[in-house]
Amino acid sequence: MSSEVISLVNLVVNVFTILIIGRALLSWFDPGMQTPVGRVLRDVTEPIIAPIRQVMPSLGMFDLSPIVALLLIRLIGQLITQAIG
Repeated sequence: MSSEVISLVNLVVNVFTILIIGRALLSWFDPGMQTPVGRVLRDVTEPIIAPIRQVMPSLGMFDLSPIVALLLIRLIGQLITQAIG
């Protein structure tokens, strides 16, 4: 049972990692996220990135909140898998 839960946690972490990286890369080509893919990525990842953006200080045109989100997601995923396993 615990191996299935650990696999699910790892899957969710990996999916969100891909989505956040995809959003960051797409933001270079579609800054307003106006394409259908951009809107989906924004809608899925914004609940994770927005609170981090509110806490982090602004660095001008650089938005480091996706990097912080990736680190936090990975950390939380590891903590959950260690607690279960």
